[in-house]
Amino acid sequence: MTATACIPIQAASSAPDARRFPLDQWYVAGFSSELTDKPLARTFLGQKVVLFRTGEGEVAALEDRCCHRSLPLSCGTVEGAGVRCGYHGMLYAPSGQCIEIPGQERIPSKAKVKAYQVQEKNQIVWIWMPRAEGAAPDKAPPDYPFHDDPRYKFGSGNYHYNAPWQLIHDNLLDLSHLGYVHLQTIGGNARLHMNAEMKVTADGDRVKVVRLMPGSTPPPTYRAAWPFGEKCDRWQEIEFDVSHLRIWTGALEPGTDAIDDPERGGFHMRGFHGITPETEDTCHYFWSMSSTKHPDMPDNIDAVIQQTAFTFDEDRIVIEAQYRNMQEFGERATWTDIHVDVGGNRARRVVSRLLEQQAG
Repeated sequence: MTATACIPIQAASSAPDARRFPLDQWYVAGFSSELTDKPLARTFLGQKVVLFRTGEGEVAALEDRCCHRSLPLSCGTVEGAGVRCGYHGMLYAPSGQCIEIPGQERIPSKAKVKAYQVQEKNQIVWIWMPRAEGAAPDKAPPDYPFHDDPRYKFGSGNYHYNAPWQLIHDNLLDLSHLGYVHLQTIGGNARLHMNAEMKVTADGDRVKVVRLMPGSTPPPTYRAAWPFGEKCDRWQEIEFDVSHLRIWTGALEPGTDAIDDPERGGFHMRGFHGITPETEDTCHYFWSMSSTKHPDMPDNIDAVIQQTAFTFDEDRIVIEAQYRNMQEFGERATWTDIHVDVGGNRARRVVSRLLEQQAG
């Protein structure tokens, strides 16, 4: 779901809220395919942003506000050199500087708006959200080579969630719910999911969860994409970073490769999940799914993408209902942890630690 241009969803502050969101981070702003010939309005970490691609192919992000009379620049048009305001035609370069005022030769030096650092990499658009206003990135955007890997085909989409971003972290780091929520797609035997061998590790700001499920019954999505028999050996590898998660799942025929071999064959699904806060209570969810193809079923990606989207529809229903209930119960909505919560809890500790460091 894409935010509608010219209709602000939430009021925005002049700077990201360092109390709520980790800063000095690259967050996902969208996919390359989303930047067409029109400006795109989104709010990231409480800040209203307009994204666009110039006629020269440069990706840019500015605060979504004309310095003249505050009309959102997303109500304007994209031209070769930048974005033009739809009210009085002021033209802004990717630097945020106004470079043309129709009917006026002199351009005031203060005729400019805030610009954000953005980079396009592996068909993903990343935006740098600094702790100090205007600070340059001190690291490169993350790599995600599978979008450009000829062994895979991928499709993508995005959602707007009426729920905080960390509830999605919890969901993705605990795939035991597949046996209850996703029976029509990637689910399977609920008891097998809940009792899967699980290993959770942490390295700096990253958390990794590995789950192995040999002897599984292939779920519908797997059968639609690969000629499995009655059983398969499934794996799930989830890697959490503050701004995104990488989930490598799949299955192989029993008795072929070792289920924990990094070079194993079989059916592979590599999911990219960019979770970017919009406000304290809402977020963007940018996803892609890259899949290997069987020689006898080369068009499997269509079924995989269709069923992946259906799976995420199911997740959104659950997570938004969860958050509504949390709001209604208020202080009584306390949580009791169980064994499948280890990964999500470690990720929450990473975010808490980063916020504490910012506050110091």
